[in-house]
Amino acid sequence: MLPPLLEIYVVWHPEDEGGAVVADRLVDHFHGTAFSGLIGGAIEVFTRSQGWDSPGGSPRPLPFVEALPYGIAEAELTVVVPVFGVGLAAAVEDDRPWREYIQQLRAKADARPQEICVLPVRLSNAVSEGVLYDAIGDLQSTASGVGLCRDVAQAIAQFAQRDGQRLKVFLSHTKRAGPGDDALSRIVRRVRELILDTRLEDFFDAQDLQPGCDWSAQLLNEAATGALLAIRTDLYATREWCQKELLTAKRAGMPVVILDALAEGEERGSFLMDHVPRVPLHGTVDDDAIMRVLGQLVDECLKRALWRRQQELAVREGIDVVAWWAPHAPEPVTLVAWLNDRATALVPDDQLIVLHPDPPLGRDEQQALEELASLGGLSDRVEILTPRGLAIRGG
Repeated sequence: MLPPLLEIYVVWHPEDEGGAVVADRLVDHFHGTAFSGLIGGAIEVFTRSQGWDSPGGSPRPLPFVEALPYGIAEAELTVVVPVFGVGLAAAVEDDRPWREYIQQLRAKADARPQEICVLPVRLSNAVSEGVLYDAIGDLQSTASGVGLCRDVAQAIAQFAQRDGQRLKVFLSHTKRAGPGDDALSRIVRRVRELILDTRLEDFFDAQDLQPGCDWSAQLLNEAATGALLAIRTDLYATREWCQKELLTAKRAGMPVVILDALAEGEERGSFLMDHVPRVPLHGTVDDDAIMRVLGQLVDECLKRALWRRQQELAVREGIDVVAWWAPHAPEPVTLVAWLNDRATALVPDDQLIVLHPDPPLGRDEQQALEELASLGGLSDRVEILTPRGLAIRGG
């Protein structure tokens, strides 16, 4: 059992009814299926609103302000989401316990920026002055509207991956769609417009490749370092560079999501493009589908960042039985690449455990990968498991 990795605390005042709505949405999102495949305890969401010592008083202390009882370990990463509303602003202005509560959480967060992150959410009636604003108003906030979960997930992913870089979306698409070239232009243009309405960054080769650069090397570098959004139109699967970009992203362990924009269909697809989430596009302008695919891509980025942090925790705790912490369920193109990388370091008779997030592969998928490993001389030596499977095995 690993120590807790990420704990999210949503803090609001009882008089701000919108605070409970924000909390419910975040609880549903981060306890949802997107993150259920991680090792247990990867994400927990808690609420802080009701008085702890007396009705109307400040909430239960946060674990980084007051130590948890019985020696319970603090999470590796803690995110506090204070919900700005008139009720919280008034309480911080007039009520000493609430004022100290907010000031203490900010001071502790400032002292431990690698471990604690404060992400304010503003309600429609949020104020922009006073003690509350002085305490945490300098921190960039997000609105409580439709983009709430995506913005919070993105901020946590950027916090968890340590480098402080904004998540970048690599747009992979054909130059021609087939019969509907005009439709492709409208789709690509609308995807870029909606990305600009988010906090995401994008890479679009038509505008971001600079004169004189090695365009092929830069494209592959961007595919290997950014979350890849593939706009799959009728000719996408047949294009050499589309295949190369998607394969590069997969082998680098980067998140990949497909926006399925087929118009008339494909003569044949490509096995390089299977095994990834996909969202269907209905028509040429479907904002709901585009926002869904962007949200899913952000969730995949956060899942990848937390999976890597869980790997670090496991090694630190002396749990070092896993040979490959695969960020996605392995498939032939990624398993072959990993085996090739390890070829010179393989120890005779060494059992190689590949661990990937749940859900597990199907029986036939598993067998096909085992047959592939056998062809490489590793018969019965590669074991592909999820966290639940590893727990049953006793690893």
